Amino acid sequence: MAIEIPKEKWTSAVREVTLGATSDQGGTRKSTVTVGGATALPYLHFEGKSPNRPALALEIRDRKPGDWSPILLEAWGEAMEDPSEWARAAEAAGADLIYLVLGSTTKDGARNTIKNATATVRKVLDSTGLPLAVIGPGQAEMDNELIVPVAEEAKGERLLIGICEEKNYRTIVAAALANNHLVQSKTPMDVNLSKQLVILIHDMGLPLERIIMDPTTGALGYGIEYGYSVMERLRLAALQGDKMTQQPMFVNPGEEAWRVKESKVGEGVPEHWGDWKRRALNWEAITATTLILSGADILILRHPETLKRVRPVIDELYKPESTF
Repeated sequence: MAIEIPKEKWTSAVREVTLGATSDQGGTRKSTVTVGGATALPYLHFEGKSPNRPALALEIRDRKPGDWSPILLEAWGEAMEDPSEWARAAEAAGADLIYLVLGSTTKDGARNTIKNATATVRKVLDSTGLPLAVIGPGQAEMDNELIVPVAEEAKGERLLIGICEEKNYRTIVAAALANNHLVQSKTPMDVNLSKQLVILIHDMGLPLERIIMDPTTGALGYGIEYGYSVMERLRLAALQGDKMTQQPMFVNPGEEAWRVKESKVGEGVPEHWGDWKRRALNWEAITATTLILSGADILILRHPETLKRVRPVIDELYKPESTF
């Protein structure tokens, strides 16, 4: 006797958003990345479609970070000395897109400059054909100072730029509007705040097809449960027809996982914590795969080995139903 699986009927879908522009679209990218489009909760393929797989990005910096784990420094080696080489290495590692973070200072410790920021972005664009995201150092004044000329330098490339937060979104949104880019809309872990910032950005005239929602999350053991529930509620609202929650979701498990003590500390820890490298890689990979299950559409990673581990998880989730 066949058992019929109960199916939820949703009235709407997650909005599709495309990052990057090829030559016939006004850019120079060899490929683009489209995310979103789901018509059901994550990976319930019997209820709806998830036409676009989650995209995996690798984070690079405009200079070698002084505060990254030795495990990460070992993984990237000399490529970290030059952002263009780092971008090539990230593409070779299998990234779908590159996530470039501009620092507040240059290699010699001086304040970062517009000239350095635009030159770095140009070098990265020339070194890889992948779509590119570029964000500032996370200080409102410097973000505006650096991201506006970067947006002009890469006009037409459909970069993802940011970070747009409640107190600092107008200037960056204006730069996106003028130069055909997308924005990263970031809020603390709260459904209403996520929705409200999308409304404010859209009210400036930026099409919803050019907004990626970053609801923020925590790492494994550090608030991931609450972040997961916020993402789940955003996705439920989207499928029920709330247009301002239908943006694809962006998360940064790389940043979150590599800041916790289990990943950062290799000495003076309990013996049962085990091998440092194995523990750190597991922390990033488990954080990332958990967030995939919560509906994340773009994930930023730091270690190339993590990408190799997470990709097969996505492949497994997209196998035909008959293999489940």
